[in-house]
Amino acid sequence: MAKPLPFRLADLKEPLMRFAPAAAALSLFLATTASVGTAQTIAEVDPRAAVLISQGDALLNAGDTQGAIDAYEAALTVDPGYTPIFLDLARAARQDGLQGKAIRYYREALVREPGNFAAISGEGAALVEKGALEKAKRNLARLESLCGSNCPETLALQTKINAGPPARLAADTAEDAPTSN
Repeated sequence: MAKPLPFRLADLKEPLMRFAPAAAALSLFLATTASVGTAQTIAEVDPRAAVLISQGDALLNAGDTQGAIDAYEAALTVDPGYTPIFLDLARAARQDGLQGKAIRYYREALVREPGNFAAISGEGAALVEKGALEKAKRNLARLESLCGSNCPETLALQTKINAGPPARLAADTAEDAPTSN
């Protein structure tokens, strides 16, 4: 025969109703903090990739863009989840005059991190270098709405847009324009 419970279930109703909202809020808080901690762990770079990124930075600063790209691509192979490598690859591609390739790298970074200010600004700068000022201005508007008009990325893109496309593009555009005789 089953023993009777030392308490009545009706007696538990009031404390359960009183503490349920607090327990739900606490569990939501713990779930959120745990996921943030996981995201921070994922964002850490593999030490082997960090060495390759440092080598790429040194090569890029020395003017060896292809060597830098090779080092960054090797780092990406070692740690494909580390998004900043795409920003490094884009910077190297821009320095090598490959703005279209740089834009693809920036867009890959934005797929992974849609609010990455450096990627939005970098893509806008590459668009200016390619001569696509209107698209670059859209990036500027996006940056201004996300981080304001005084954040470093917004100011850098604004400066790049104000400077306009490189002189070679301006000369190409002038030569391609129809002349009135």
